[in-house]
This record gives sequence, structure tokens and C-alpha cells, in this order.
Amino acid sequence: MDGNSDASQSDGGPFGRPLFDDPSARALSRVGVVDVGSNSVRLVVFDGAARSPAYFYNEKIMCALGAGLATSGRLNPEGRARALDAIKRFQLLGDSMDTGPLTAVATAAVREAEDGPDFCQEVLEQTGLNIHVIDGREEARLSAQGVLLGWPGSYGLVCDIGGSSMELAEIHDGKVGRRISSTLGPLKLRDVKGGRKARKALIRSTLEQMKSELGPQEDRLFLVGGSWRAIAKIDMARRGYPLNVLHEYRMTTASVRETAKYIAKADLDDLRLQAGVSSARIMLVPHAAEVLREVVKAFKPRDIAISSYGIREGMLYEQMPQRLRDRDPLIEACRFAEVKDARVPGFGKVLYDFIQPLFKSAKPERRRMIKAACLLHDVSWRAHPDYRAEVCFDNATRANLGGLKHSERVFLGLALLHRYTNNREGTRFERMDSLIHEKDQHQAEVLGKAMRFGAMLWLDKNAAPGELRWYPKKQILELRLTKDAAPLYGEVAAARFLSLATTLEAEAVVKTAR
Repeated sequence: MDGNSDASQSDGGPFGRPLFDDPSARALSRVGVVDVGSNSVRLVVFDGAARSPAYFYNEKIMCALGAGLATSGRLNPEGRARALDAIKRFQLLGDSMDTGPLTAVATAAVREAEDGPDFCQEVLEQTGLNIHVIDGREEARLSAQGVLLGWPGSYGLVCDIGGSSMELAEIHDGKVGRRISSTLGPLKLRDVKGGRKARKALIRSTLEQMKSELGPQEDRLFLVGGSWRAIAKIDMARRGYPLNVLHEYRMTTASVRETAKYIAKADLDDLRLQAGVSSARIMLVPHAAEVLREVVKAFKPRDIAISSYGIREGMLYEQMPQRLRDRDPLIEACRFAEVKDARVPGFGKVLYDFIQPLFKSAKPERRRMIKAACLLHDVSWRAHPDYRAEVCFDNATRANLGGLKHSERVFLGLALLHRYTNNREGTRFERMDSLIHEKDQHQAEVLGKAMRFGAMLWLDKNAAPGELRWYPKKQILELRLTKDAAPLYGEVAAARFLSLATTLEAEAVVKTAR
């Protein structure tokens, strides 16, 4: 276990370069982060210092710096050489991508190895990059903040597994609470003498101590780290899950048990091919699965969610002012997409105001999805007309968006699909219809057809195209057009309005102001 002291920040630490103090930095500046882990060394370049930054570049090298550390006390020599080469490359890439100085952190392997300081000095001398070695509690805090980047205001327990350590951190009300670090990394467990029985005893005793410090944690369990993601991929393959997006993928305690058994019995090469996991990662999966099964057994979480966001995103979140943290990552990402790609940036709000009478009884979480759809309704206009609906669906269901459950991805994708077509038969949605209730499918279709019609009344982002009135008890859908908008109500617009009314099983009524 690590002590209770936070990593020293006397020199500004890895957060010495304020990214968000200057509003101009929130434009399209690129931010480069290097994460020197026990198993992998990764460069991530975020494009746009905003609430929901996009991944401009992402490269990972499996170096296994922590392999053999438990017995030798030193970094793996081959891994050290590979890590140095990787960091040299990353430094050059950062220069070519205009990231400014890269921010680099190292975790368990470098902080525990007796030659860790020597490695950091070698990197500094050969690249000019200063690696900040953080302790386990700081690693836990940053990983938890990465989760908060994608789930603002969420609560539960964040479990981050690396090659040589595993951290736990509480999150609640948008803040990180108690946190603790352990040695339950698969690289270290691989070196435990005594086989599976000895590993199980070590895992259980360690988790017992961690639980005694943290107390009951029966809310959501957020899983961060490559080994957890690999297990989630295997769980998806085992279940035949139709959406291959790891972020926000949900597992139950029962599915964890079943997948752990499945991994223990399976041939690793078959698993690797079945789930698309790298050969270096799959070797760690059996030990990680042993840990996950015991974590779930010890803490009994309400549900389990995979997070693609972790320490790197936490480093970005660290520098955000509170006003930026408080923003909705989904809406911010959609706003950014509209400004960048829509033909008339700002029209999404006009469209939202126009169609919102159809959704007067919608709950806040549904209104959020409607707003996101309106912001995204025109960002795929460059796609070929024959494939535009499919492109919209794919973008929504597969895009790197935070704060979005899988069912919400499918809802958003279906709404945008219907923005460009009345018929969803034969589309990729049919593979995913099990992820969304029939009632929500219908509401997504109504939303899509409302956007499809509203986009026909295209004046500009400041104009009022008209007014929709929905009388559900009378089953009447009424359109009131302004005098300026009346000429826009041509044959195609009329057909789309009738299609919307038909989906609502309503009578279509049109009134024009004199």
C-alpha cells in the first residue's frame, strides 16, 4: 500500500502548464500527454482544449517495463530500451503536431524500480522531456478524474488496473474522495510463487485491507485500464454483443463470474483472435480476471461500467476550471461538431426550439438527447446522399463521446438515421434494436422525422421558421407558418410533415399567418 502523502507538486508537477486559463487556448490547441505505465507507454494528443476533447493521435507501445520487477527490483532491460525509443518518437511526433511541450507521467514500475530515477534522467538527457513520477494515490486520483471527464457528477468506485498496481478511488458529487493503491497488477501477480492458490490468497487479503480502509462501496464500479478493457471485449464476444464500443459498456456481477470462468478454461490464442486483443495483453488477462472476480465479490457493486477514460484524461481534467468541468461533455462535443461541420452553425438551436413542443413531457435526460441530435442533425451533409443515413447512425453509435450510455447511442443514431430516411429496414440499426426499447425506438423516429421536416424550413440561425403545436389527446399536429416561411413549405416539405404526422398517428393541420 502507498502512504497517505500526495505527490509533491512543488515544481508545478505535471500540471505546470495551464491549458485553460486563457480562453484562446480553448480553441483548437493540441495537447500531448505521455503515460509511462508498467505495461505500456502511450502518447495521446487531444485536439481542442474543450470539455470533451477529441483524440487527434493515439499510439501505444507494449514495453512491459514492470516485467520481473518483483524479483529483480529493476525495470525490464528490454522494456526500458523500447520505452526510451518510443518516447524519442513521441517527442518528435509532438513537435510535428504542434502540441507544445508534452506532459509526461510515470506510474508504478518507474516509481518502484531502483533504476527508475536513472531511467527518467536518461529520458531527460536524450529527449528534454521531464517525466513526473506520481505515487499510487495520485494515480488513483487522476484516473478517477478521467472518469469524471466522461461522467460528470457520477458516484461510485473507480478501479484502475495497470501492469504493476491496482488503484481504487471514490467519486461522488463530481469530486474524488478516499483513494488507495495496491500491488495487484497482473505483471506482479504473474511472479507470485505458489500458483493460483497463492495468488488468490494474496488478492483476497489485499482486497480485505482495501475494503477496511474504504468501507462499503455498493454503487457503480467503474473499470479503468487496458486489462479490464480486454476482459470487456471477451465478455462482448462471449455474449454476441452487437455494439463494439467499450466506453460505457455495462457488465453485471454474474457476467463477470461467467467471463472469468470462460477465460480460465479457454485457449489464449483463441481468445485473442475472438476478441481482438493483442498478444501482449492477452497474457495478462487471466491474472486480471482473477482480480476482477475478487473485486466484484468483495465490494458487491450495483452495476459495472467500463471507462475508456483514465489517467490521461484525468490530467486534462485537472487543469479545467470548475465552470468548464460543470459543462455536459456530450453537448459540448456536439456543439463543437456543429461549429466545425454544419452548413449553418447555430441552426441546431433553432431546430430544437421548433420541435420541442412534440416532447413537452420528456424528462431532462431525454431532452438532453434531443438537443444533441439537433446539434448533430447536419454535420454529415458531405456524405454521399445514398449513404448519409447510415453514416449518421455509425457516427452516433461509434463516435468518441462521453456521458452517453449504449442505449442512448442507439437512440441518437436512430434519430439521426431518420433525419435522412423514413425507412430503417435493412440498416445496421437492425443488429442493435435489442439495445433500445420499442417505445424509445418510436420516439427516436419521431425526433428524426421532426428534424427532417424542420430542416426544410431553412432560413437562417436567427429566423423563426414557424411553430409546431401538438395536441396528443386530439391527435392533431398543427403547423403554424410565419409569412416569411410560408413559401418554404413546398411539396417535399409537405410530404415530410405528413410523414411526421403519420408516425404520430395524428391529423396534419397547416395554418399560415397573413
